[in-house]
Amino acid sequence: MLDFLLTSDAIFALLTLTFLEIILGIDNIVFISIAANKLPKEQRGKVTNIGLLLAMVQRIILLFFVSFLVGLSKPFFIVEKDWLHLEISWQAIILFVGGLFLIYKSTSEIREKVEAPSHDEDEIKGKVIKSLQQAIVQILIIDFIFSIDSILTAVGMTNGLSNNQNHNLVLMIIAVVISIVVMIAFANKIRRFIDENPSVQILGLSFLILIGFMLITEAGHLSHTSVFGNTVGAIPKGYLYFAIAFSLFVEFLNQKIGKTKTDEKKNTL
Repeated sequence: MLDFLLTSDAIFALLTLTFLEIILGIDNIVFISIAANKLPKEQRGKVTNIGLLLAMVQRIILLFFVSFLVGLSKPFFIVEKDWLHLEISWQAIILFVGGLFLIYKSTSEIREKVEAPSHDEDEIKGKVIKSLQQAIVQILIIDFIFSIDSILTAVGMTNGLSNNQNHNLVLMIIAVVISIVVMIAFANKIRRFIDENPSVQILGLSFLILIGFMLITEAGHLSHTSVFGNTVGAIPKGYLYFAIAFSLFVEFLNQKIGKTKTDEKKNTL
């Protein structure tokens, strides 16, 4: 187990996945904070921490469930045509549906943040919360909704890293725990940073489109899909890591240039 966690692939996957989990958790923090702000001031911090801990527990439970389904790789139905060969398993179905969901969810989130950035926040603000119990129930629902894309992202980033599914599961759990701990410790700072740099969250959501596409091709590869004699190949994880690292580097340069221009304007004034 330790040998696997210390491999370069596992370390890159852990770092990338932790970053994405934090980015995906930003909206979670916002909505938990909105729900908590409806309570007396002395209860808000407690409810926020409870909400994030519940998010961690929900994600870990879902990870066990989804990892079990992804481990069911034996085909239960085979399609054999002159032009098409397909071996359908629960593993392939979960990856394919998960990939479609990530692409749909990320594109919908990007469109909503561009056209109506405060839509979801206004909806949460409109709900009445009068007690600590009501706030926790509301937060549980919010956590579950945000856990789905988080779990699918984790599966997409770790699937195929190790032949032992338990190794991948441990890696996903470590990333989830680290991201929740970071969010509990630096929730306000992370929120301020994203508010000041909204392009970072858009970038994170864009990465989900890549991961969703990768899950779909992975499903085709693992189901030995062949169309007119052409097989579907898996996308190497290294390509994804490079795309994410390169995009973050470009974003860093944009932030640096923007800051330099702002400082120059201040100096001229």
